[in-house]
Amino acid sequence: MQYLTYLQHLFTGELGLSYAYYPSRVSEVIGTGLVWTLGLAGCAVIISFVLGSFLGVLAAWNRGGWLDSVAAPAFAFLGAFPYFWLAMLSLYLFGFGLGWFPLRHAYSHDLEPGLSFTFAADVARHAVLPAASIVVATLGGWMLGMRNTMVATLGTDTLRLAHAKGLPPWQVMMRYAARNALLPNVTSFGMALGFVLGGSLLTEIVFSYPGTGYLLILAVRNQDYPLMQGLFLVITLAVLAANFAVDLLCLWLDPRTRAHA
Repeated sequence: MQYLTYLQHLFTGELGLSYAYYPSRVSEVIGTGLVWTLGLAGCAVIISFVLGSFLGVLAAWNRGGWLDSVAAPAFAFLGAFPYFWLAMLSLYLFGFGLGWFPLRHAYSHDLEPGLSFTFAADVARHAVLPAASIVVATLGGWMLGMRNTMVATLGTDTLRLAHAKGLPPWQVMMRYAARNALLPNVTSFGMALGFVLGGSLLTEIVFSYPGTGYLLILAVRNQDYPLMQGLFLVITLAVLAANFAVDLLCLWLDPRTRAHA
């Protein structure tokens, strides 16, 4: 009976009360953390994916250039470092040493949250260092993955036909080569969204950022089992939903998959 009651509450969004944030409901606590995580890690992963994929296209199209021979290995080298180490290094250099950015939290404590330019600017300033650490740590992977797939695509008959038609190089690169080479990166992007909902766990801990990852650590420390259950459920459902959305996106990008669907 308890399990059936739990399932009934689950389908109505009732996840119980949080021990650590009593008497707040688990759904309310997760909803608050989810907003900060999507704003920080979500934007950072999207920026890293778009920028890394575009740089990978340019590196493969101009093989042997500085972007291919210098930038790609440099970003790959930075990506070999753990992202929480990059977060601590950036926090020490630009936050503690130079004082350019805040050291912790998502906004200044003397500001009241609201829809104002002052609050939005303060939130953006607090998010620069944690977002930059995620972008720098993941940019090399997207760039190398796109570059390698793009190189294989450049030797296909599709590209030869596009060149034979006399199409402009930019159109050949983006509409023919990049669109076909993008599919593996798009598939990986679905898994990267799981990293987002996991809250970029250690990065949020380093910056005391109030996202889902930071909430998960607090829940473990306080033995807040309802909150832990709710967080694991949300992360699992988010990964499944993200992969389903990516499958639909691949159907739109690749006509060959629609032909066999």
